[in-house]
Amino acid sequence: MLDKDAKIYVAGHHGLVGSAIWDNLQQRGYTNLVGRSHSELDLLDGAAVKAFFDEQRPDAVVLAAAHVGGIMANLQYRADFIWQNLQIQQNVIWESFRHGVQKLLFLGSTCIYPREAPQPMKEDCLLTSPLEYTNEPYAIAKIAGLKMCESFNIQYGTNYIAVMPTNLYGPNDNFHLENSHVLPAMIRKIYLAKCLNEGNWDAVRKDIRLRPVTAKAADVGKTVSEGAASFIDRGLEVQEGRFIVDGGSSSRDILSVLAHYGITPDAVTLWGTGRPMREFLWSEEMADASVHVLLNVDFKDTYDASARNADGITEIRNCHINVGTGKELSIKEVAEKVMKETGFMGELRWDTSKPDGTLRKLTDVSRLHSLGWHHRIEIDEGIHRLYQWYLQGICINHRSV
Repeated sequence: MLDKDAKIYVAGHHGLVGSAIWDNLQQRGYTNLVGRSHSELDLLDGAAVKAFFDEQRPDAVVLAAAHVGGIMANLQYRADFIWQNLQIQQNVIWESFRHGVQKLLFLGSTCIYPREAPQPMKEDCLLTSPLEYTNEPYAIAKIAGLKMCESFNIQYGTNYIAVMPTNLYGPNDNFHLENSHVLPAMIRKIYLAKCLNEGNWDAVRKDIRLRPVTAKAADVGKTVSEGAASFIDRGLEVQEGRFIVDGGSSSRDILSVLAHYGITPDAVTLWGTGRPMREFLWSEEMADASVHVLLNVDFKDTYDASARNADGITEIRNCHINVGTGKELSIKEVAEKVMKETGFMGELRWDTSKPDGTLRKLTDVSRLHSLGWHHRIEIDEGIHRLYQWYLQGICINHRSV
């Protein structure tokens, strides 16, 4: 257990999970927290990370910073996903070791498991068969991170713990239509379609004033059967080959760019078939589980020291901890729940030319349960909470401009 006055560095404290962990630590009485925004500290810069650790000398580190995104982003920016995550992990874990950090918590993802992993996925199925292609670079980076923690512990006696959360959603989520994960993207798409369906252009403009929408110029032209040049002729803002629409754009241009993302007044089109099964965990519960592990679980608690292989050697591996609910539902069921929550009366369509990703990703959370933590928030309550949070953010932002 860390002392209440311990200095804890939360890397990624403005993100979905990092911000929730920060709040959870404060609620537990840990107020000596340190965080830096990306503009203040670029974790890709090894010299800058060293200087930060030299100055701050934290007692504990939560590594929640990562370069993340959905299927589309993972497919398009494969080099970014592997290089940036490897670099962040290497810099933070190495400087934590150099500065004698007492405890480090590394956050990964259940995408580390094989595409055809037995369901539910136990920690021991890691590296037993090929990964899902669409997010392979990101998964490899996260596997490297958990193995770094495991290897430092074995060689140097450090106390670094790796947790692998399932699909997360919650306050401070990313609602970018191209780079966000499935549930926040779904909520925003269906909400915007609902507003268009009801002719509520004031709500549409409030939304995209807060989060302007971009799309590749050539792709937008293809989506609406109109050449990209005609959009430029109309004066639609273009930056680095991408159209940008915000609250001040014309209704025609807003409709054109939203249609590129499958958002129309009559229907919402989502990627794939809707058949893949997914598990979802409220981000504040992930934070609670993470802090529980940080404060109450040591590396020695994550493996059986008495186990031996055929050569009599103790094999210490797969010491990471799955964090999830142990429950799953289909993407189609999730979309239908969001439609019900928002009140959208249009049609739900599926673009089967787009990839589904892994068909099932259900975690076995028996290790987490044995370590004393269980989830409480179910998916219906979570969707309601996130939708209300999203609406509140639009209203607050609109009043401030």
